[in-house]
Amino acid sequence: MAAISRSRRPLALAAAVAVALGAGALAVTSASAAEAPLKDYELTWGIKQSYRSYVTGMAAGSFTPAGGATQAADNGAFTFAGGTGTYDSDTHAVRLGFAGSLKIASKLHGFDLTLSDVRFDSGAAEITADVTSGGTTQDDVPLADVTVTRTMTGMETRLTKEAATVLGSASYEGAAGDPLTVVQKTPPTQSPSPTGSPSSTSPSPTASTSPKPTGSASSTASPSASQTTSPSASASETGAATQGDIADGTLGWGVKQSFRTYVVDGPAKGRITASGGATQASGNGDFTFTEATGTYDTDADTLKAAFKGAVNFKGHEANGSYGLDLTFSGLTVELDGATGELTADVESLGRTSDDVVLAHLTADSSDLKAEDDVISLDDVTAELTKAGAQAFGGFYTEGTVLDPVDLSVALSDDAQLPDGDGDGNGGSGNGSGTGGSGDSGTTSGTTGGGGTTGSTTGGVTGALASTGSDVPTGALGAAAAVTVAAGAGVVIAVRRRRQA
Repeated sequence: MAAISRSRRPLALAAAVAVALGAGALAVTSASAAEAPLKDYELTWGIKQSYRSYVTGMAAGSFTPAGGATQAADNGAFTFAGGTGTYDSDTHAVRLGFAGSLKIASKLHGFDLTLSDVRFDSGAAEITADVTSGGTTQDDVPLADVTVTRTMTGMETRLTKEAATVLGSASYEGAAGDPLTVVQKTPPTQSPSPTGSPSSTSPSPTASTSPKPTGSASSTASPSASQTTSPSASASETGAATQGDIADGTLGWGVKQSFRTYVVDGPAKGRITASGGATQASGNGDFTFTEATGTYDTDADTLKAAFKGAVNFKGHEANGSYGLDLTFSGLTVELDGATGELTADVESLGRTSDDVVLAHLTADSSDLKAEDDVISLDDVTAELTKAGAQAFGGFYTEGTVLDPVDLSVALSDDAQLPDGDGDGNGGSGNGSGTGGSGDSGTTSGTTGGGGTTGSTTGGVTGALASTGSDVPTGALGAAAAVTVAAGAGVVIAVRRRRQA
């Protein structure tokens, strides 16, 4: 792993807090009388969902938490417990250090690193950790910048340049990380002051003050965490929520009909495989991606929804290698009024780039309306971006109109999605596919091809293109090795996949 440049050093935690004997009084030994000791905090952060999927999927690696750190089920987020530190009532800064470590390793891709001494500093608005790799430890490496909120729950994070080096991909620099939550494990029995300033009746700072890390506010405006995170918090007088979390949803998209035809019935003589929650309609039809998560705001007409599932296009096989091996996964739709973006993680010939903006979206209406707790948008126009054109290796040019996008998201657990039962099993794709005489393994919707598809993970099949700490990388278009000549004639430049 390359040496990590420490462009900034986080603020250290304040001096130690000693617990005095007797009636549980706390003796603060910090240099500033404004600093109050904090304890029993937990930090939950998943780093980045697509990175976790890469480690346990393509890299065939693992996460091993230890020393008080844990990981949620189904390759979920990580929690570091035992948080202690200080709260500065003058600057309203919360500085906490947490117990536990996280080992991230892949023998296949040749990386083995450990994160420890994880720290959160609301004043510096960052997460740091000590990073150990190859027997060398770098202290206080800034991993993410944080958009700090009063409740310290669901805070937005953005990965740093140093994090990109640690995670092995330059494409991670500036990318959105998983949301961060910092909470006290044992809630205080007394409602805290939202200003963060010591109460005149309680001048002695204690760990139970549960401070809010932002500036001053009215003493009567003491929002609880549930007021900012619960979808019902913004419910109208009629009881219909106008903003909150998406409970479920489906995305219908065919990528581009001519591309599907080219792969299955055209010169590529290949196959299409949907997996991981995605299905393909019969007759080489459209794809359906499922189990949406995200947020919505019908007052602001904004929506962001991420969907499970992957689709792989494979063709131009020669001696066991493929000139075309392209996978889209982690599809996300973000709308603001009538316009938005469709992003995805893109893998081409074993090389991966996360959060690629594939298409600009344009809906017929800028007004997001919910009917029976479901927001549905049909025939949303999708135009290929420059990055999307590179993802196709120049097969299509920027501005090309792709297949339209159909979107349905449920705003409550009991909402009924179109053509579904409201529990994530809806969608128009039936996954039956055509062709594909072999065993489909763990995938669904395999179209075309005459051989065995075998077991796949996340729509990725076959040998990996390369190994080492530089995987995943940001390379896209050059690896696709597919170009289109002018007019109706199609010329395919098939390039052998690099050997591992």
